[in-house]
Amino acid sequence: MRNIFGNIFTLTTFGESHGTAIGGIVDGMPAGVEIDMDFIQHELDRRKPGQSKITTSRNEPDRVQLMSGVFEGKTTGTPIGFVVLNKNQHSKDYDNMRELFRPSHSDYTYYNKYGIRDHRGGGRSSARITLSRVVAGALAKLALKQLGITIQAYTTQVGNIEMERDYSLYDLTKTEDSLVRCPDADKAKQMESLIMDVKDDGDTVGGVIACVVKGCPIGLGEPEFGKLHAQLGAAMLSINAVKGFEYGNGFAGVSMRGSQQNDVFVRKDNKISTATNHSGGIQGGVSNGQDIYFRVAFKPVATILQKQNTVDIEGNPTALNAKGRHDPCVLPRAVPIVEAMTAMVLLDNYLIGKTTRL
Repeated sequence: MRNIFGNIFTLTTFGESHGTAIGGIVDGMPAGVEIDMDFIQHELDRRKPGQSKITTSRNEPDRVQLMSGVFEGKTTGTPIGFVVLNKNQHSKDYDNMRELFRPSHSDYTYYNKYGIRDHRGGGRSSARITLSRVVAGALAKLALKQLGITIQAYTTQVGNIEMERDYSLYDLTKTEDSLVRCPDADKAKQMESLIMDVKDDGDTVGGVIACVVKGCPIGLGEPEFGKLHAQLGAAMLSINAVKGFEYGNGFAGVSMRGSQQNDVFVRKDNKISTATNHSGGIQGGVSNGQDIYFRVAFKPVATILQKQNTVDIEGNPTALNAKGRHDPCVLPRAVPIVEAMTAMVLLDNYLIGKTTRL
């Protein structure tokens, strides 16, 4: 397995969904960054289960402990170890899945690759593992804050309920005002209602999370094979249930002409800027100083509370009646994960870019 993310700013993760603990080691964190434990815990609280009626009812406090790398409230530049204990596992809920392959889950591929799998909540493939990313992302956010870089993700679509694509039409500070983390109050209510209907049916639903980065300097990204949008895409596609990534105009741009798509250069506030931002803040694989904007598509959660046909490990037809506590829609809890992965990519590239010019 590849359990290390990043080049200079790196995260190594460990743990399973129903194991003793989940944690990680962050290396390459710059020294002298003030550590705000309340902020780090708040980021974890945005991701943790049991936070609302539209998320899984698993009740985990998810209290993080930093084990190293911090002295007198500041980073020392040495590895930061952290751990979060699992407190509320219901492993027996998965006993009937020990010999079965859940449709569209990792069970079959993991079993064939390794010859063994942890059937309890998916083990290492569980979305619970993403809490390590949120901790590391919170640390990266604290460093990026000193550079004036901010990251805001939000739910822009659930099922067929969708906001306008232009993020500038909304006050993104309203994102946390709704359970679904959508800054459009009317759309948020519709999304929440849809999720509750889907939950009552024992089913799941997917959607789209958008992310906006402000204050990113020019020059992040490493052509040819380390383009910034490629790194962001890889980071997002590594998140559980993600099926698609687009930045700027994305797929919608294919119906435009070059004369419509091009971002014309202008002089604004005594510096070079662009009149539009169809490129999503990235040109030639390098950030251009404009807002970075991208969208991430999430499929419906694979585990549904409905009877499904499947096979056992011998290939014999059987039926699965899943039990346990599962999200009817992953998007509300995935918003901070998208932000965390973005923060790690940006900080990693900033640290790389510092060596490109004297």
